[in-house]
Amino acid sequence: MKKTLFSLLFSVIALTTTQARQPNVILIYTDDQGTIDVNCYGAKDLTTPHMDRLAKQGVKFSQFYSAAPVCSPSRAAVITGRYPQRAQIPGNVSSHKGHAGMPAHQITMAETFKAAGYNTAHIGKWHLGYDEATMPNNQGFDYSFGHMGGCIDNYSHFFYWNGPNRHDLWKNGNEIWRDGSYFPQLMVNEASAFIEANQKKPFFMYFAMNIPHYPLQGTEKWRQHYKDLEAPRRMYATLISTMDEMIGKLVSKVESLGLRKDTIIVFQSDHGHSQEERTFGGGGSAGIYRGAKFSLFEGGIRVPAIISWPGHLPEGESRDQLATAIDWFPTVANLAGIKKIDHRIDGKDITNLLMSAEVRSPHDVFHWQTGGGKNPPWAVRKGDWKLLGNPRDTSMKAPITPTDKLFLANLREDPTEMKNFAQQQPEVVNELLKLHEQWVIDVKNQ
Repeated sequence: MKKTLFSLLFSVIALTTTQARQPNVILIYTDDQGTIDVNCYGAKDLTTPHMDRLAKQGVKFSQFYSAAPVCSPSRAAVITGRYPQRAQIPGNVSSHKGHAGMPAHQITMAETFKAAGYNTAHIGKWHLGYDEATMPNNQGFDYSFGHMGGCIDNYSHFFYWNGPNRHDLWKNGNEIWRDGSYFPQLMVNEASAFIEANQKKPFFMYFAMNIPHYPLQGTEKWRQHYKDLEAPRRMYATLISTMDEMIGKLVSKVESLGLRKDTIIVFQSDHGHSQEERTFGGGGSAGIYRGAKFSLFEGGIRVPAIISWPGHLPEGESRDQLATAIDWFPTVANLAGIKKIDHRIDGKDITNLLMSAEVRSPHDVFHWQTGGGKNPPWAVRKGDWKLLGNPRDTSMKAPITPTDKLFLANLREDPTEMKNFAQQQPEVVNELLKLHEQWVIDVKNQ
């Protein structure tokens, strides 16, 4: 009932708009891509012309944050515009068929755009629920193609690390088989067909890439290109450039149909790079930053992010202000002429920030917490100060000692987060601790 009334409201808004054509929106969401793993973010050993071109045609961010350092909560946050805790996905959901995920009453970007007259598509990884109620077609997507669990082998499309016989490839809620076909290319094929079929009407596409997440199965072209690079960077780089090539093919399709100036493209990694055994122990890079996937140090949550809309947004510019994944929802909705979002979200419209480097970040304070349990890792940032509770350093750059249970970083004085200022600044610790405690209570409200 709630979603029906919500859809009717936006249908009225869509009918009354005077805009000649609302822009298409493509949200490209990469998987386990390191903080600096694009040339325009500082990588010196990677070939990434298509991601770099998006930055040249748009605005890139130097202090952009995922809302979580792991897959499912990060994804829940970006498509709801809410903290993962308010979206009711504090940690990874099951990759087993039949298990529920993000509750269906959560309102997604797809539902908002669909109600405003858009055709909507999910292409790629989901990892937000694996039963009928929580799969993409019941979360606002007219069209869905991809895998429901956390990762798949790119050729067999079976769940990657345990089984037995857990095939995971779906189209519109039905299991399909494409044995031997390379999944990232299948994504491009499906996305291209959807764009061509819907070119006359505005569309919203969530293009959720499953790479450079393990398994590190890049194409032979890029394996040869990086054959002299040391492992494990070699395996990871192969997949980064394969991914970049697929992004280039997607953008090329938009351009070939004359839709580029009518299409907003958002690009972001879901969180930091993996140093798990399944990635040969690493390969990605956070540069100077401490932390990686699963960590709330900067390397786990500070990610590459770009928005591009030629002719409408600045091009070739950078923004140093803090912005976050939950900000995309209200921002692209505003850019698309969808002015009214009645339900509660945590994201902020950063349109003004996109237009000017002088505009302050709308986030005076931002919060993170990962997983459940009695003592989950958490962090809160206010200005240059960032307090981490129960921190975890998956980059293993330095040991976490018993005195680091509360770790206070100053991102201006020490962006590497190697120094704990907690003993020197007890007043700051108390202030940020209180902010965290208040937030924990607040996000329990839906």
